Amino acid sequence: MTPKSRKSKKKPAPRATRPKSRPPRSAPEYLLRLYVAGQTPKGLAAFVNLRHICEEHLAGRYRIEVVDLLLNPALARGDQILALPAVVRQLPPPVKKIIGDFSSAERVLVGLDLRPFKSSARAERR
Repeated sequence: MTPKSRKSKKKPAPRATRPKSRPPRSAPEYLLRLYVAGQTPKGLAAFVNLRHICEEHLAGRYRIEVVDLLLNPALARGDQILALPAVVRQLPPPVKKIIGDFSSAERVLVGLDLRPFKSSARAERR
């Protein structure tokens, strides 16, 4: 007879771990589609102004898609674009549209419903 062999203590196999999920965001993510006609000064200004507003008020919660209608004119039909530059808020629903150079942050925020409208002192006097 052979002496009893000692059983080696094996480490337990590592348990499968679930990847950590990102914490849910309380604020929605915004998808904005900017329609322009080429690289005109008006279109470039609209993009810069829109990006500045988004960085200031929606930091990390937005995506801007630029659609050049000189390259793809058929894309204007889907969002019923009649004037340029124009922005269409695709997400979150409902869809919102505004046109212009977006130099007034307050008008962009209210027009695209990016934050609740706050009545200004001027409006309260009326």
